[in-house]
Order: sequence, then structure tokens, then C-alpha cells
Amino acid sequence: MTEPIAGGVDCDLHPAVPHLTSLLPYLDDYWRDQVTTRGMTDLVSQSYPQNSPISARPDWRPAQGKPGSRLEDMRAHALDPFKVRYAICNPLYGVQMVFSEDMAVAFCRALNDWLAKEWLDREPRLRGSIVIPVQSVEQSVAEIERCAEDPRFVQVLMLVMGDMPLGKRAYWPIYAAAERLNLPIGIHAGSAYHNPPTSVGWGSYHIEDHVAQAQAFQQQLTSLIVEGVFARYPKLKMVMLESGFTWLPPFLWRLTKFWRGLRMETPWVDRAPAEIVQSNIRFSLQPVDAPGDPATLNRLFDHMQSDELLLFSTDYPHWQFEGDAVLPVGLSDDLVRKIMIDNPHATYPRLKQAAVKETTP
Repeated sequence: MTEPIAGGVDCDLHPAVPHLTSLLPYLDDYWRDQVTTRGMTDLVSQSYPQNSPISARPDWRPAQGKPGSRLEDMRAHALDPFKVRYAICNPLYGVQMVFSEDMAVAFCRALNDWLAKEWLDREPRLRGSIVIPVQSVEQSVAEIERCAEDPRFVQVLMLVMGDMPLGKRAYWPIYAAAERLNLPIGIHAGSAYHNPPTSVGWGSYHIEDHVAQAQAFQQQLTSLIVEGVFARYPKLKMVMLESGFTWLPPFLWRLTKFWRGLRMETPWVDRAPAEIVQSNIRFSLQPVDAPGDPATLNRLFDHMQSDELLLFSTDYPHWQFEGDAVLPVGLSDDLVRKIMIDNPHATYPRLKQAAVKETTP
């Protein structure tokens, strides 16, 4: 087992909202009344149903309540054992699934305030991602600007499966605000389920949804590149969270092939797709969708042509690795440091600023 080093950054943890009523103190009077009058119970995404085996490791599953809903458990299971200096909370709650723009705005705002009060205030190692109501781009920008006043928010969080491809220009004001405020965009596995999770319609089984996530990341990466997002916002970083990464080399080969043949229709894409990925895209480590053979994994890293693309993550409390083997076997000491410390600090400017501030006399 490759041992983690102290002082790393866990780029993907999932604090769970215990119940919709947990957000009531952070809603205004109107929306508190709406929740109670309508008898609303919870907003649960089918991406990670609570009782699914992959929703939590058996030893991370509490006797009662949702996995990941207690800060004490997160400390004991992830923060302390993996010796992290910072950990980025990505709350996956169904606020992106509602159709009402007004409801989405209210719930996202409450979720972000809940995260700050119940988690960030209580644990100095934690940082947050800003969950935005993508149903309204204007309100998404307003929520980014509101939460960005708190330096503990280090990222904007979106789902990989929404209502349309993420490269579409309708979303560009979100990217402009993120770039201006030095906030990467985290694109996490999951769906609003407004559309089928597969490109050929609705499947019958949960496994079809999970397999389709990697395909969705490939499509979104294509959209972001060919629509010209990074030509317009060259300083913007996007982090693919729970995307896997072994598909990247063959995907880039195929995309580059067709970009060369069809580049006349997208003249703004003035660099090869691989160059854009190396400068603007990062991937969380878990899940490591590769064989356990170190030689195979190191060959894959060679094909990726960069040691700056991967960011350490545990995906707590989801179950993506055996025991405490959060790092794959066979990584060099230099690569472990890159994945755990150097790459996250280079990706998240606010983390780097905090680290410098803490070490400056």
C-alpha cells in the first residue's frame, strides 16, 4: 500500500444533510412555511441512494442516519487517518433536481449557509464548494459572489448531468464569475435527472447509471473544449470529480483526431485538446478505475503526459477503495507529493493563500 503523506488536500468529501429539516434554520420564513405546509420530507438524489453498498464503506456507515452526516465520523474516518491539512466538502443534495428556479435558489443558499455554519465553523481543516442553482444562471452568479466573500469557499460545484452541455454559452456568466474570483469549477458525478442518464434513454438498473457517468464526463469535456470556454476564460480551472481518469488518453486521441479534421468549424480552438486539458482540467484520484498492477498504472500516467492532472481524494464516505489503501500501489514519492499537495495548491488559489498565511510569521 502506498502511504499518504501528512499535509495533503482531500479534494472530495461529502458531508450529508441529515434531513431537509436541517436546512429550515437557513431558509427564510416563506420557504420554511413551504417546506412544512407541503409536507416535504427530503431531497435524495438517486446517484447515491442511502442504502446502496457503494454509498458508504461498511465501517464508515453509522448505526443510524445518513453516512457522512456527523463531523465526528468524518474526523475519525478521513481527516485524521489520512493526515490531511485541508479537505474540500462537496455536498451532494438534491437541490439541483427541483424544477422551480425560486425553490432551487432558496435551497442552494440554505445548503451553503448550512455547510459554513455546521461544518466549516466547527473544523478549521474543512473548506467548501459553492452549490449553485443552475436553473437560473443569473442567480448562480449572485450565489457565487455572495459565498465568495467567505475565503473558506474554494470552488463552485456543478453536476456532470444537467439540462444541457456545459460548454453552452448560456453558462458562461458562471465561468466568468468563477475565473474573476479565482474559483475553480468542480464538476461532480451525478445527475439532475431531468434527462435520461444514458445517451440512448433510461436504463433499468443502477449500474447503468454509474457506468454512464464516465461517458457524461467525456461529452462535457468535449463540449467545454469545442465551444471555446477555455479560449474565453484561459485562467479558469475545472476539476472532474469522481470521473475516473483511465479513459482520458484514448478519449483525447479520438477528440484530437476529429478536431484536426473538423477544426474549420471551431476556429477558436487554437490549441490541441490535450494542451487544453493539461492547462485547464484536473481529475480527482478516486475512483481509481485501473488494474491493481503498478506497471499498468504507471504506463497510463505516461500516456497522460503530465503529472499535474490528478488531485488526491477519498470520496468519503463513498466506497471506492479497499481498507485504507486510498493511494494506488506503486506511486513514487514525488508523484504522491504532487497528487496530495502540489497539484491541489496549484489548482485552488484560496488553499495556497491559506497555506502561505498559516506559515508566515
